[in-house]
Amino acid sequence: MKLLHVDGSILGPHSVSRTVSAAIVDRLRAQHPGFEVIYRDLAGTPLPHLSGAVLAGAQPNATNTPDVQHDVELGRQVLEEFLAADIVVIGAPLYNFTLSSQLKAWIDRILVAGVTFRYGPSGAEGLVGGKRVIAVVSRGGLYGPGTPAAAAEHAETYLRTVLAFIGITAPEVIVAEGIALGPEARERALAGALDAASALKAA
Repeated sequence: MKLLHVDGSILGPHSVSRTVSAAIVDRLRAQHPGFEVIYRDLAGTPLPHLSGAVLAGAQPNATNTPDVQHDVELGRQVLEEFLAADIVVIGAPLYNFTLSSQLKAWIDRILVAGVTFRYGPSGAEGLVGGKRVIAVVSRGGLYGPGTPAAAAEHAETYLRTVLAFIGITAPEVIVAEGIALGPEARERALAGALDAASALKAA
């Protein structure tokens, strides 16, 4: 079994999503001691944003400069990590109403036509539906269903859309929200998310 752990927060040890995603990985590791875990810190080692040069450079028989070739190979490595993983744990903070740009750069490397999805007569078809994905979404304010700001939430909603597009229609999502509303609210949100993480089933 292989687990891919991806963190998109830029806040290091102060990050709620990192704290909860690490707790999830620890729980799954304890239940499956033989897990191989690959960790990708998208803030510590950011991926370059996708470019036209890289899209062209990934085509067969492309002639690339060394920097473009490095970017192409990095994209292939990121994609292979994702494809090889049985379980994917994603730390996804809400920044300015959406995902961090670091996490978006990673998503752009795993949505690859002909590999994780394809277009057919009926439209798009996801190709990696067999994976288990657990996402931790942290939010400073309150954006849950029925709240005044619900329509402004574009992290969890975007992530669910992206995953469904490639065939993962039932991700497990743990939300910690209200963490910027004061120390007590932060602690409640973190404690609730950690409780949810501790209740995750092994499979």
